[in-house]
Amino acid sequence: MSEAEQAAIRQAVLDHIPSDLGLSGQLWTRRQIDELIFKLYRVRFTEPGVGKYLRRWGLTFQRPDKRAVEQDPEAVRVWHEETWPAIRARAKAENGEVLFGDQVGIRSDQVTGRTWGTEGVTPVIRRTGNRFSVNAMSAISTRGRMHFMVFAESFDAKVMCRFFARLVGHFDHKVHLVFDRHSAHRSKTVRSWLADHQDQIELHFLPSYSPELNPDELVNADLKRSLPHTHQARNQAELAAETRRFFHRRQRQPHIIRGYFGGPHVRYTLDERTP
Repeated sequence: MSEAEQAAIRQAVLDHIPSDLGLSGQLWTRRQIDELIFKLYRVRFTEPGVGKYLRRWGLTFQRPDKRAVEQDPEAVRVWHEETWPAIRARAKAENGEVLFGDQVGIRSDQVTGRTWGTEGVTPVIRRTGNRFSVNAMSAISTRGRMHFMVFAESFDAKVMCRFFARLVGHFDHKVHLVFDRHSAHRSKTVRSWLADHQDQIELHFLPSYSPELNPDELVNADLKRSLPHTHQARNQAELAAETRRFFHRRQRQPHIIRGYFGGPHVRYTLDERTP
């Protein structure tokens, strides 16, 4: 292929998924890229040959991030360029602190990750046949602080207000708390509670369908990765205790908490150029 043809194929791979260009699937493989080359230029390559071009173009085989089709790119831009800088500036002016929060559910039958075993024989993980779950809420700051609450009931506005009350009790200055747009976060009960405590806490909302902008999502992922290695809970109380142990352990590891803010999509929270 000529340099111009190579540049065109490279840009097509970066700008589109295969189905955009009349091919099957959503992920690019070497075979799919060979199909695209043949479709455009009637030239065939072996898969190793396509691989040589990909390396020459600076492309690597990666696990893609997932984005909701409902996400509004303009809302994400406004968050980065306007909303977040304003929140950070206000917190600084008020000598307050910004925290990012989220809730997560943990199930007794949840197993994540991989393990080693004999080729062709799937390893078996034995666990209780009883199914039960617990929920948790947490909030973290770039200063390495973490606050959490583990609870058995379903998440709703009353639970949210209980978490707020516990959270503000740990601070002698105002908290600016960033959450997603869950209906409970925007309920009448929550709005009323916040109005009565506006000198202590203020709630801010991320753009819709944008969990990747929330560093606390990385806490949830860490929790779900960590629990299977020690998971021996036989009932809900034991699962809640294991979940609390995880959070207590992380509270003693502020360097890990600060590390949650270093992810590629949440690093904007550390940008010192932001007011």
